[in-house]
Amino acid sequence: MRESVLINDVGPRDGLQNQTRILSVEQRIELISGLVNAGVRSVEAGAFVSPKAVPAMANTDQVLAGISDVSGLDRQVLIPNRKGYELARSAGADTVVLVICASETMNQRNVRMSIEASIAQAGEICQLARADGVRVVGCIAVAWQCPFEGGTDPGKVLDLAGQLFALGVDDVNVADTIGAANPLAVGKLIRALASEYGAARLACHFHDTRALAMANIFAALEAGVRKFDSAVGGIGGCPFAPGATGNAASEDVVMLLEQMGFDTGIDLSALMGVGKMVGSMLATATGGRADAWRRIQLEKGAPLI
Repeated sequence: MRESVLINDVGPRDGLQNQTRILSVEQRIELISGLVNAGVRSVEAGAFVSPKAVPAMANTDQVLAGISDVSGLDRQVLIPNRKGYELARSAGADTVVLVICASETMNQRNVRMSIEASIAQAGEICQLARADGVRVVGCIAVAWQCPFEGGTDPGKVLDLAGQLFALGVDDVNVADTIGAANPLAVGKLIRALASEYGAARLACHFHDTRALAMANIFAALEAGVRKFDSAVGGIGGCPFAPGATGNAASEDVVMLLEQMGFDTGIDLSALMGVGKMVGSMLATATGGRADAWRRIQLEKGAPLI
């Protein structure tokens, strides 16, 4: 049997939150349904954040209600605090994602809290989640570079991961928030984390700002990671990263993994259709870096893998 790699599609949250066009609840449900039909078993369905601050994530509870009957789907949501956790739990989220930045400046900009305060809050949420049967993913943002403080000390990331695991998070997601990492740095940090905490509980999240997301995914894969975030169509971006083009495109990630012999369980041609659909919804170009080649293959009736 082929070794499995889990793709968590963050398009419905990270991919949509910075778009100029705001999708309706019905459109967001249609997007997630399309991903599920393509074989995606884990999605970041939304975020319980202030709708004034992030209008694109308003009514995430209604989105979760619209996909509540989908079996075998991990419905992840981003939460900034305890109130967000309580909303997520009430709405039926399976997994909550807590973001803690590896730099003080970025953490203050992101959640208006110190790293120390964020860790304390994470402890409270983990305690509640254990009692409620909700999974917790601790995401370490700007794990390789911060737009305000520059290069991130790997030791700080290792320490944060240890604190999060000690609090009881199920996984730690290591995020290249502004797309500044390179494969050498990725391999070095992930190998250190895997040696200390085990690769099975690690995930990675890469942005393609400098066209290195796929190379970085390969480096993390070589270091043992088997869980990755990506966004259908490559949608997304980061307000702190000038020139950011979005997340690693799920289509490109699935193609890479399947060509290497891994099993994602995702139908690539169906996923391409979802990417085209969300591009129409947002009136933006989507598809990933190999989209033109894949479409030529489809027209010829040739294999994509």
